[in-house]
Amino acid sequence: MDNVVSLQNQAIDRLLQSYARFGVNLGLENSLVLMKALRDPQRKIPVIHVAGSNGKGSVCAYLSSIFHAAGYRVGRYTSPHLVSWTERICVDEVPITPAELLRSLRVVQEAVPETLVPTQFEVLTAAMWHYLAQQKVDIAIVEVGLGGRLDATNVIDEPLATVITSISLEHVERLGDTLAKIAFEKAGIIKSGCPLIVGQIPTEAMSVITRRAFDAFSPITFAKPCQALPKGWALYDGFELFELEQEGVALVPRSLTFELPLQGDVQLGNVAVAIATVLLLRQDGWEVTNEALTQGIAKTQWPGRLQWYNWRGHKILIDGAHNHDSSRVLRSFLDQQESSGAKNHWVMGMLATKDHAEMFKTLLRSGDSLYLVPVPGHQSADLLKLVELAKSVQSDLERVWVFDDVMKGLQAATDAQKKHEGVVLCGSLYLLGDFLGRETQSP
Repeated sequence: MDNVVSLQNQAIDRLLQSYARFGVNLGLENSLVLMKALRDPQRKIPVIHVAGSNGKGSVCAYLSSIFHAAGYRVGRYTSPHLVSWTERICVDEVPITPAELLRSLRVVQEAVPETLVPTQFEVLTAAMWHYLAQQKVDIAIVEVGLGGRLDATNVIDEPLATVITSISLEHVERLGDTLAKIAFEKAGIIKSGCPLIVGQIPTEAMSVITRRAFDAFSPITFAKPCQALPKGWALYDGFELFELEQEGVALVPRSLTFELPLQGDVQLGNVAVAIATVLLLRQDGWEVTNEALTQGIAKTQWPGRLQWYNWRGHKILIDGAHNHDSSRVLRSFLDQQESSGAKNHWVMGMLATKDHAEMFKTLLRSGDSLYLVPVPGHQSADLLKLVELAKSVQSDLERVWVFDDVMKGLQAATDAQKKHEGVVLCGSLYLLGDFLGRETQSP
């Protein structure tokens, strides 16, 4: 059986890699052609569409878990994956099987017109729509891949709700070099008359989003972060919309106390966005009790984000921090730990396209050690250049070493680790995926 699954995964990888050479295509033309060829499966599915610079994956995870706890059949589409392509498409919190994914990909492949040259993400997204429609899900939580306006997921005419979690400078070569330009791309998912839920967004970006929402007659809900409580609990203190028979509509205070399983203060904002979305849809007839809501949050899993991991007897922190904002979240989390003044051993691998200087400035502290490793299978940053950059940013590092493999870097870091010192693996979700994939294969 393992051999069969392995062969199926290899076939999936070969099929998707055959489209990788076409790169990234920001535009809806190919996706709309594919949807038409597949008889528009996206129109058969109620969708919550989620965009944002950071936090959108966590919000999707919360929403999926909450609606599943409420008894609905829930589809979810997120990217990138950590270990397997199958992680990206889930039904009821369970990833699609390799056999099912391969079958859906082949359906899409056969539907591609001879004149069309789709990208890898366009093909995978089309397979997602086909599969979730076949599965007859009650609701789908769909994460934007890149940007929003021209993303392959943005083929939905009437989503249940659209969500924008955050705005920061990211993918500037494709989305623009200002917050306003990036906000314009994210706001492209807003649809006429469709409710919009937003998280904590800078003023420059918010003005663009509110203008787009106003033009589209899209009502906006602003989600205020939840309040942290002791022992991993949190409090949502907001409002819920109620329709009154004679008086029209009223905003009624709504407070919820719940267990928050994901680490970091940033989750107080992410979970608030998810709760606000659920409360909004509850007014449209979606039956989600407070018990289902809090149970769904408590059961949410989103690996690779501020996750403690036992590696060969050492407690290490793994996190997909790969840009300035996610690095600040990681730094804030470490500063709040009991041994926040302790030195850290950083095992880092980064893509060439990232802002390495800003990440180093945010994360590295005097006396820390840095172990630089490549990101396998991707355009990894030049490690020797990173050495010089790290030393220029933080001249008081205890050591800066280069390794050709993440496991060697981790071994050196844990060997050098002293009491109360931490080991952190970060820099790219692809790096974490390589690490976790090899861990699952270890005897």
